[in-house]
Amino acid sequence: MTIDVHQHVWTPSFVEALRARRAPPRLDGWTLLLDGEPPYEVDPADHESRDTTGLELALVSLSSPLGVESLPPEEAWPLIDAYHEGALGLGEPFGAWAATCHSEPDPGRLAADLDRGFAGLQIPATAHPDDGLLEVLTERDLPLFVHPGPAAPAPAAHPATPAWWPALVPYVQQMHAAWHYFHAVVRPRHPALRVCFALLAGLAPLHTERLLARGGDGRGRVDPGFYLETSSYGPRAIDAIVRELGVDVVVNGSDAPYATAPEPGLGEAASHAIRVVNPRRLLSRVS
Repeated sequence: MTIDVHQHVWTPSFVEALRARRAPPRLDGWTLLLDGEPPYEVDPADHESRDTTGLELALVSLSSPLGVESLPPEEAWPLIDAYHEGALGLGEPFGAWAATCHSEPDPGRLAADLDRGFAGLQIPATAHPDDGLLEVLTERDLPLFVHPGPAAPAPAAHPATPAWWPALVPYVQQMHAAWHYFHAVVRPRHPALRVCFALLAGLAPLHTERLLARGGDGRGRVDPGFYLETSSYGPRAIDAIVRELGVDVVVNGSDAPYATAPEPGLGEAASHAIRVVNPRRLLSRVS
């Protein structure tokens, strides 16, 4: 049975909360309106049913590119609460990452939410997380999931960017920046925190040679508490990450319904590690 650490399900309570808004992020019928991306037609079927055959656990999360977590608290919390209520009611094999407001961090509210049964906390890669929030996770021995945040609008000189632009440019850049920020700033302050970076951290680990050339260090040192999930990549990228960091820090993620979980292509033992053993270690420290 496989573990998938990265899925999205928009439950009725969350959909209604988005439709109740009059400014982005909001839903107009099934048209998603955001500040940094073109209107997106949501397929309701993507969120009404899903094939979970072979899944031991599928962790859903708030869609951080919506920008919900950075809204003022009076706007953020109704959306986050609606997401929490819907996600906790999905039933097996689903579990969920908690979300929280970053414009005014509230560690006590996060603690109360986590104690309802969430697997850990997801944050947007654009957020520099409050130390108090991270301490709540460490106290409970729960992991952090770093996911792409809102996409910045396309440069004025390039207004006609293609539909795939946010996923390939700002999302990847955000994850790349988050990987280095967590190594340089967060890890020294939170040595026991387990962190999972979406989409292989934008392939940031493959730039170690340039890091060394520019005065950084760390070549050959692998942080066993920093994991990378595989969504939207395949065997070539996964193989490159494994060559740099080893297989023990790679975990399976699909980003369903927007993509499917990749086949690692590294053999049966590596596939079992990525899909079963490593996700369990991420979530509970137990292999």
